[in-house]
Amino acid sequence: MKLSVAIITFNEERIIEKNLNAVHDLADEIIIVDSFSIDSTKEICLKFPKVKFIKQKFLGFGKQKNLAIEQCQSEWILFLDSDEIPNEELIDSIRRIVSEPKSPFNVYDVEFNNIFLGETLKYGGWGNIKRERLFKKGHGKYSEDIVHEAFVTTETKGKLQGKINHYTYKDIYHHIEKSNKYTSMMAEKMYKNGKKSNIFKILFKPLFQFFKSYFLRLGFLDGLVGYYAAATAAFYTFLKYKKLHEIYKFK
Repeated sequence: MKLSVAIITFNEERIIEKNLNAVHDLADEIIIVDSFSIDSTKEICLKFPKVKFIKQKFLGFGKQKNLAIEQCQSEWILFLDSDEIPNEELIDSIRRIVSEPKSPFNVYDVEFNNIFLGETLKYGGWGNIKRERLFKKGHGKYSEDIVHEAFVTTETKGKLQGKINHYTYKDIYHHIEKSNKYTSMMAEKMYKNGKKSNIFKILFKPLFQFFKSYFLRLGFLDGLVGYYAAATAAFYTFLKYKKLHEIYKFK
């Protein structure tokens, strides 16, 4: 087999069918590692004959992704989050790479369109983002961080033509829900790494985050959604430092 697509899921019924429709013809197999979804994620996934659906208690994003990678049988792996949809140009690029007898690189970066509440963000730290998404098996894996995991490789990376459309949040309520979940995990990660929190960080780190996103990184050029993105980035920063402070208070 030439290409495995790997995805981790939890309650992804809003987007997973769109994801699978985009990659089903491209992939030889699709490995989905699911953290016991309670919506219709499983039923949607099993409509696609190339899907291998594996249930696994959530171990943290890094470990969960590495488990998915281990299940892949193909020479190449395309790793996607469930809300990431490759555009046609990217699919054509991937098809060319995996069909070559010898590719120039073993790991490839992909650029992102981050679509936030229906708008594609170009500034504020959301634009010009690229991440490793296509790689040969055995040439990289994810750090085992519970959240904000990094792709670890010693390879020189190429860059694919085309982009991934990243449909970040369904609505404001979805964004707040995910921010609450992620900041709890981030505070735990910071605690395990020996990071400290105090009143100064709780008060001033969020202010600097807003200033950096909205002014230094030109988030104001994205209009109202750019303001919202900067404000919620500041709130995310406040939550993670406040939660880290609470961990130390009760440990």
